[in-house]
Amino acid sequence: MLTWTIHLEGGPKRVNHAAVAIGARIFSFGGYCNGEDYETTRPMDVHVLNTVTLRWTLLSPPAEEEASTTPYQRYGHTAVEYGGMAYIWGGRNDSKGACKLLFRFDGATLSWDKPHVTGPIPEARDGHSACIINDRMYIFAGYEEFTDRFSNDVSYLDLKTFEWVPLRILGKPARWRDFHTTTAIGTTMYVFGGRCDVGGDQFTNNEIYCNRIMSFDTLTNTWTRLTSTNAPSGRRSHSAFEYKGQIYIFGGYNGVREIHYNDLHCLDPGQWLKLAAPGNYPSPRRRQCACVVGSKVYLFGGTGPGDKTQSTGQPDADLIDRSDLFVLDFEPSLKTLASLVILKHNLDRECLPHDLRWELAAMSTDNTISRLHTTNG
Repeated sequence: MLTWTIHLEGGPKRVNHAAVAIGARIFSFGGYCNGEDYETTRPMDVHVLNTVTLRWTLLSPPAEEEASTTPYQRYGHTAVEYGGMAYIWGGRNDSKGACKLLFRFDGATLSWDKPHVTGPIPEARDGHSACIINDRMYIFAGYEEFTDRFSNDVSYLDLKTFEWVPLRILGKPARWRDFHTTTAIGTTMYVFGGRCDVGGDQFTNNEIYCNRIMSFDTLTNTWTRLTSTNAPSGRRSHSAFEYKGQIYIFGGYNGVREIHYNDLHCLDPGQWLKLAAPGNYPSPRRRQCACVVGSKVYLFGGTGPGDKTQSTGQPDADLIDRSDLFVLDFEPSLKTLASLVILKHNLDRECLPHDLRWELAAMSTDNTISRLHTTNG
């Protein structure tokens, strides 16, 4: 039974970051937090979550001689995992603007390099999406810095030859947009949400939040608008992930309705299902990260209204940047389910084994545990 299980406070406070899972560790790259300086080009920070111990570690900054191969701190970028490596592309910094250089992070050596690429590189942008299909990193949409417009083009980077290839597409393409999600299943990528504009590729501040789902067949380079029922409200800056061939989305924000969401939906063939997963669920938020490891989804960070019960009408000035971690378990153990029952009914915990008491503490909103260890390593 799909269940929210763990809730921990005290992790890295990050918004609009990007993250990947490599083995049993999750690597979170960059992002921002209100009050920090983004006028400088300091090296991108990397926080690592051990999903076994649930401990965070902040990696040491690279040596000065490695600065040329290390991305500067940014937000609105993408990160994908391929062959034990994380590939970082795009994003922006308040000083440097948007970037179109490719950076690679080795999950084993914890080191950066900058692969040499060929072919026409997509325009520098942020708010785009990226996914891996058949040894290729596909990039879609985002907001282009140089042309000052929304994009709806598709390019891929061949991760064997490191050649960029722009695609000529068939079918009616998805609208120009940014801060949407792209989810790969087989050879098809599925696009949901994002911020569009009545001006098409031009930003006129008349936003559109579409809830249609579009598919892009990478074998034929063809766009198709899928028919579905019970679609969730249009939104941007949400999370999307795949589990056993199905697409799930969580949270996000609708700027027209001024609503932050914390709902969970699943796309079953032909219809969306709104899921009521039990447990301690996250507060309404946007610009968080979600990574799947095994049968668990680790969701962390983002920003949202201060009151957990208040999801509407909150101006940005009243948003709180989050430092929490939630675990959504698709296949919770009997021990975990029993722990939730004990917690729900406030049963006596003193007679329980130590490991079960720790698990209960991690699940409890009244007994959350700080697991941020900013040791370098």
